[in-house]
Amino acid sequence: MNKVESIKAYPFLLNGEWKSSTSERTIEMQSPSGAGIPGKVQAMTESEVNTALTGAKDAQKEWGRKSFDERARLLYSWADQLLLMKDEIAETIMKEVGKGLASAEKEVIRTADFIKYTAEEGKRLHGELINGGSFNSGSANKFALVNRNPVGVVLAISPFNYPVNLAAAKIAPALIAGNAVVFKPATQGAISGTRMIEALDKAGLPSGLVNLVTGKGSEIGDYLITHPLVDLINFTGGSDTGKSISEKASMVPVILELGGKDPAIVLEDADLDKAASDIVSGGFSYSGQRCTAIKRVLVIDNKADKLVENIKEKMESLKVGAPEDNADVTPLINRKATDFVTGLIEDAIEKGARVVSGNHREGNLIYPTLLDCVTKNMAIAWEEPFGPVIPVIRVESVDEAIDIANESQYGLQASIFTKNMEQAIRIGNELEVGSVQINGKTERGPDHFPFLGVKSSGVGVQGIRKSIESMTREKVTVLNMSQG
Repeated sequence: MNKVESIKAYPFLLNGEWKSSTSERTIEMQSPSGAGIPGKVQAMTESEVNTALTGAKDAQKEWGRKSFDERARLLYSWADQLLLMKDEIAETIMKEVGKGLASAEKEVIRTADFIKYTAEEGKRLHGELINGGSFNSGSANKFALVNRNPVGVVLAISPFNYPVNLAAAKIAPALIAGNAVVFKPATQGAISGTRMIEALDKAGLPSGLVNLVTGKGSEIGDYLITHPLVDLINFTGGSDTGKSISEKASMVPVILELGGKDPAIVLEDADLDKAASDIVSGGFSYSGQRCTAIKRVLVIDNKADKLVENIKEKMESLKVGAPEDNADVTPLINRKATDFVTGLIEDAIEKGARVVSGNHREGNLIYPTLLDCVTKNMAIAWEEPFGPVIPVIRVESVDEAIDIANESQYGLQASIFTKNMEQAIRIGNELEVGSVQINGKTERGPDHFPFLGVKSSGVGVQGIRKSIESMTREKVTVLNMSQG
């Protein structure tokens, strides 16, 4: 008889110790591709969460007094440990969230680069001295010394789709700014997040400075976000959840990176081959499970046929299958997500959309799907699918494209494809989004660029320097100098 292999239960890091929960409950992960069970994580209790927050609060006091150089040394060591663990962490990402191995490896490398850049940028965070002499009220003898101080304890909540990169993008800026962190990874993605924290622990993490909290958001989420020891919440995830967090957090500052319905606007003079390449790459990378994925194409009608033909041709080069085979399009994160995408496709077809390519499902795997002749009465024109489907909406004018783009509740990014830079900038200024890509796909990064969304796409600004600034607060000390 073959010996049944046991499923590993990963512990959590609490005040410098790796522990199992007193609840004696674990959460079992299911591989999106059905390739077994990657492992289990602890279902922590509210009491353990409270201990994590209390420990972080205590650890922050000493950490906040350290120099930027001392903080940077921890980050450099963390980056080095991540690279040493690159292969095993990438394999964990692949198994747990269904990302191709090559893409998972790139995520780890990108994360190490992000952490190193954050360490360098933190050293350049300076205050300022303001002379009060610009006012005529006897203020010439006053000087304001403006410094940036840590906010305290940052609650970092990461998503499943980039379980290492988007976690470190919250933790590293928080640490270099002098904060402590309580890290709550998405339930699906928590093993990858745990492995990342293992690397940080190996780097010499002070006890309690970063505490790892695992468990279902439905059980401990509200307790976490309303806890009085939380000084700032940094969340990436769905817009509905983000809005709920914002309401419950009350006066606690939030940084929210939420959903998107990023349009690609293709004008008559666009390089259609370039546009098609970027639309395919931007729409189908990691099966469209990205907030910055291109999620609709708005094209001038007399160029639509040619563009659709180009997109279809380039879609044929996409590899569809299992993440273990380094496929471009892999199974979605779970059945619920797959059912939602399928429902959007079916609704569009019933209302007259034409399937150009795809619309085939095998379990959680949806083949890359291109829909033409999509109209405003179809749900897919407005809903964020988070899956491998691109709807093409034909428009008669640039103004119509702008109007449709701006009707969305979302405002993350947009792409404009044209050779007319003056027109591109004009259109970009009219679009209600955080970022505009001219002749390029929507995407996050480079990581030191400002990254933000408007409307239901988010609150606050990220990007390495902006993230550091967002996790500090200004402290003003006024010096009253004698006039003698």
